[in-house]
Amino acid sequence: MKIAVAIKQVPERDAPVRIAPSANWIEERELQWAMNEPDAYALEEALLLKEQAGSEVIVVSAGPERVGSTIREALAKGADRAIHILCDDLNGRDALGVARLLAAVIKQENPDLVLTGLQSEDVGLGQTGVIVAELLGLPHATMILRVEKTDAGLRVKRELEEGWFQSIELPTPAVLTMQSGGNKLRYATLMGIKRAKTKELRTVTAAELGADSAPTVVLEQIAAPKKQKSTQMLPGSAKEAAAALVEKLKTEARVL
Repeated sequence: MKIAVAIKQVPERDAPVRIAPSANWIEERELQWAMNEPDAYALEEALLLKEQAGSEVIVVSAGPERVGSTIREALAKGADRAIHILCDDLNGRDALGVARLLAAVIKQENPDLVLTGLQSEDVGLGQTGVIVAELLGLPHATMILRVEKTDAGLRVKRELEEGWFQSIELPTPAVLTMQSGGNKLRYATLMGIKRAKTKELRTVTAAELGADSAPTVVLEQIAAPKKQKSTQMLPGSAKEAAAALVEKLKTEARVL
């Protein structure tokens, strides 16, 4: 079984984020970078399947040269080989543009299973994985917590709303987008780090893939959330004020 895992490099969660002068993205200089957490869970699920069924795990990632550090982390954790799509304008591509890059490489590999994270922690659109499935013409399922190989294909556990779950079966090849928290993430061992240096890491440019970079959706401006405070006095008796407070928590704050 051949498994392709798409991963993305994103700013670390605690990294200080400043808006770039262009106001359409963040200032990337001096940022610390890490693997997108949902993608890390996709990689973990692929490695578990590898341990159970002897699969080959191929990591695919797009971005500038710095993405190589995240790719090497995936190799150190146990991926067999990797493909780096060199692309300096990744932030200028929308979900369709990124999906075209990934789909072009994945199609060449012809895997039995494609795993991606549910969404990226920097943009959070949650679209790339399902667009890849559409471009490849493969069945797909989203919000997956667990994957099991069966004689007929795959059995997956999906997370639904309000604590409900769904088990469905899919044929292979298929594309799955993984939800965070389904498994415990592993760390790269010292031996894994050493082995990663000898594993195949192929690079290909976006131009070589011929994927259209003209975005259909353009991010024109981002802004930091405005901090504001307000005080409301609730009139009436204690009982009336309590009822009004509960109503506001339900309809305005939406925490109940």
